[in-house]
Amino acid sequence: MRRFKNLLCVVDPQQKPDAVLDRAVSLAKNNQAALTVVAVVPQMSAGIGMPDGGPISHDLQKALNAEAQQQLQSAVAQFQSAAQIDVEVLVGTPFLEIIRKVLRNAHDLVVKAPENPGWLDRLFGSDDMHLLRKCPCPVWLIKQASAQTYRRILLAVDVDEDYPPDELAERHRLNVKLLQLAVSLALSDFAELHVAHAWEALGESAMRGAFLRCPEQDVAAYVERVRQRHDAGLDKLLDEVIEAQGSDALQFLEPTRHVVKGLPRREIPALAKSLGVDLVVMGTVARTGVPGFFIGNTAEAILEQMDCSVLAVKPDGFVSPVRI
Repeated sequence: MRRFKNLLCVVDPQQKPDAVLDRAVSLAKNNQAALTVVAVVPQMSAGIGMPDGGPISHDLQKALNAEAQQQLQSAVAQFQSAAQIDVEVLVGTPFLEIIRKVLRNAHDLVVKAPENPGWLDRLFGSDDMHLLRKCPCPVWLIKQASAQTYRRILLAVDVDEDYPPDELAERHRLNVKLLQLAVSLALSDFAELHVAHAWEALGESAMRGAFLRCPEQDVAAYVERVRQRHDAGLDKLLDEVIEAQGSDALQFLEPTRHVVKGLPRREIPALAKSLGVDLVVMGTVARTGVPGFFIGNTAEAILEQMDCSVLAVKPDGFVSPVRI
């Protein structure tokens, strides 16, 4: 797997970051990539009545930065023999400083542990969701309890054709990119690969409702035609990647296909849980032309229910709303 060349690993040095660093160092070695490990500390304010930037706040900031730098050096020390690692302390709002670092240095992957869910009982916190919405490069959120290698990877794709032509083309390119990436990861970890698409038969309930009252056999025939169309769409995607990449990888992996009926926001998290997957790979794309939408509503609803590691990828050409 040689898809990333400039990795950014974000750690909280006060927690045990071994799982994240293990994965980041492994990726750097396998990709022959540069690796930078950062921690983000808050911008210190001296307190009421004391101006920011004065001697006290300056000394507090300097001490905080020095402590974080020391903790970072200690955290990466055991990995220095395996890879060349640069370390840096960023100051400010975490998601903003991470994205600005990505923009300044053209990082092509962010690897980090999810925020501590705490009382919210959620894997991802607010900074994670900001990154997933606004970071221009893929974001890999690695659950701290995850194994060093993955046993089971789930790729979620959308092969529905009911989109405007421009958006349909964008989604197709993203699907191809996701499948190629998931294949590389599964081969790297000798993991099972599962490829899933959730679909709906629009109008099915209306056909059964009081106004139409269509015969059940007509409804069933319609639903089956829709299912076959989605099934063929997933086959077409797999065949295209096989033709472009060669059949060896996919034939070796023998990915398991899942074409499940229902809302993606319900079916994908349920499938991930039932399979016991270690990693979900998915795209985050909103409908084009909708200002302020940096992640699709469906994608966000799926991510909010995940309790495993997630690799979220945006389409090519995505422009972050964050500026340096």
